[in-house]
Amino acid sequence: MTIPKLAIVIPCYNESEALPITVARLIQLLDDMFNNGLVTNDSYILCCDDGSKDSTWKVIERLHMSDKRIKGISLAHNRGHQYALLAGLMCVKENCDAAVSIDADLQDDPQAICKMVKEFIYNDKEIVYGVRSSRKTDSWFKRNSAHAFYNLQRRLGLDTVFDHADYRLMSRRSLELLADYGECNLFLRGIIPQIGLDTAVVEYERKERIAGHTKYPIGKMVSLSIDGITSFSAKPIRLIFALGLIFLILDISIAIYVLSAYFNDDTISGWTSLMLSVWFIGSIILMGIGIVGEYIGKIFMEVKHRPRYAVKDKLID
Repeated sequence: MTIPKLAIVIPCYNESEALPITVARLIQLLDDMFNNGLVTNDSYILCCDDGSKDSTWKVIERLHMSDKRIKGISLAHNRGHQYALLAGLMCVKENCDAAVSIDADLQDDPQAICKMVKEFIYNDKEIVYGVRSSRKTDSWFKRNSAHAFYNLQRRLGLDTVFDHADYRLMSRRSLELLADYGECNLFLRGIIPQIGLDTAVVEYERKERIAGHTKYPIGKMVSLSIDGITSFSAKPIRLIFALGLIFLILDISIAIYVLSAYFNDDTISGWTSLMLSVWFIGSIILMGIGIVGEYIGKIFMEVKHRPRYAVKDKLID
């Protein structure tokens, strides 16, 4: 049995209030895990500042001065949670045996990290997913909309872990494999299950945010879900094609009825039905163009091969 060097990666955006509390609790957790023989004494925390507009980076600098186990990188501008998380994971992959990603708000119970590390040490699991046992702390709307998104993703062929966000342990080997995925339209919850190594699930109770306010309102949740679906599934385009076939069959049926009425001199002017049909079919066409446009937009972004993020400052010594 080899005791791992653990890196805890925290993506941060405007988390100056929560970060001192979060880091203090995680440092205490690392101490407890070291005393219990679960991690080495040089395990550490990496905070990745995603171009925050508040004093988050100054807080990271101050924490680094007080304890060298607290490290940090700062992105040159705000790139979003997924990019900040990837930047942190890529920064630690050469300097750890395993890495755990966790949000700065500590709604994900840090004690689950102990269970993740045990799965890594004793059961040789290379990816361990943190899964929420319940969503009691979420509002009714957020809880049900999140479940609706997960169900929609599964129906459209996206391989994701139900009620798992980005709280997970990854071995060094899985991090190296993740580095081979070069797409710029990032949806890590869809990419990581494709790596295909041995996995496990650890359940935990979702808690209230310790400080500050959520950085994932409903708009960002919808955007993330759309990114996930369109990055990993072509089913929406196939659904448009199927919808087109259904309308073609309906059109044939309506044409038979109209011609029959015409030849029987039983035609009735139907302005209302005509207008409803035009508007309905027009909306379907526009929706189809929008979905196809979403895919074309992703192709447009991918073929540019632009860097996914730029690191401005580092505190990793």
